[in-house]
Amino acid sequence: MSALPEIEQGIDRLLLQPPYGVDPRQRHDVLLTLLKKELAYAIDCNARFRRYVQHWPVDFRVADRIADLPYLPVGVFKADPPLALVGADDVKRILTSSATTGQVPSRVVLDAATARRMTRTVITIIRDFIGPARRPYLVIDTPETLTSQTHMGARGAAIQGLSSFATELVCCLRPAQAGDSGLDLEKLLAFATRWRHTDVLVYGFTYVIWTQLVQPLQRQGITLAFPNVHVLHSGGWKRLEQQAVTRNEFSRGVAAVFGCSADRVIDYYGMVENVGVVYPDCDHSNKHVPVFAEVIVRNPLTLAPVKVGEQGLIQVCSVLPTSFPGFLLLTEDLAEVIGDDECPCGRRGVSFRFAGRAPKAEVRGCGNLETTRYQQAWGIGVA
Repeated sequence: MSALPEIEQGIDRLLLQPPYGVDPRQRHDVLLTLLKKELAYAIDCNARFRRYVQHWPVDFRVADRIADLPYLPVGVFKADPPLALVGADDVKRILTSSATTGQVPSRVVLDAATARRMTRTVITIIRDFIGPARRPYLVIDTPETLTSQTHMGARGAAIQGLSSFATELVCCLRPAQAGDSGLDLEKLLAFATRWRHTDVLVYGFTYVIWTQLVQPLQRQGITLAFPNVHVLHSGGWKRLEQQAVTRNEFSRGVAAVFGCSADRVIDYYGMVENVGVVYPDCDHSNKHVPVFAEVIVRNPLTLAPVKVGEQGLIQVCSVLPTSFPGFLLLTEDLAEVIGDDECPCGRRGVSFRFAGRAPKAEVRGCGNLETTRYQQAWGIGVA
């Protein structure tokens, strides 16, 4: 366990760097060294994780690329109890992913140090896109989403992650029957009247903003005068795609309701398992990777990293968590690699665009390549 202080010092040094200003090759070398230390620490803490790493085809200790390090399929965090590197007494919070009906949510455990890092890094990333100022914060959700402090869902964690930018926080939805929610129009209009000429921050899940705010206001012909607003949104694209709502249509609709330009509506990609790292769109509609993380896009069939201009499964890499082995995770999401280090916005490193969820066939195919290793590590179907 003595390796943990050295790991934490390495993370702290990275967090002092500008989030998008470090040369990609220099960042890769620093991340590779730190990730190796974290893998060594994790295999000492968790026997199942150790068995998984032992079955990896490349010894992580001699790997010279982050792409060669052992990664977990994100589905392992659906396990009960959650996969952890700390004892139950050190768990301060359990975060739960959003899951559609019938799905098992992912759960990750946070100790005090990981929770502090999560808050700090989200602030660092968002500040780079909207500035450091605090401002009134309108949440397109219900107050009940924020009530639990020990078990928190993805929506609550996202809302709370932005609260450091708030001078005040107002939730404009109220609980309705059958677990649904409805727009509290009186509260929304009071907020709009008070802050219409002020810089305002708005956050909500994508489908919640569309169904619970935009559509009701459109039906009533109501427009809010917030030209200086920043509307951040994440998650929920699958539900909107089922309604044939495109990303451009969403941005235009939200901008029309708030009375702002469409470039002030910012989509960001994030997931509970990749805690503390979010990927907002820049002015050129690209997503960027901060200095304490990396993204690798892999061919769904071969799992080899793809080239610029190609699509594949997103692998997220992060040095932030020390309470669960979330350093290297293969997701079930697709992205296209846009460039290596040449986005016009000036942010360094890989740029990519989210392309949606992978078809089930591709996810199953990817999983088949890892089945033997996973079964042997977790003791499933092995004598």
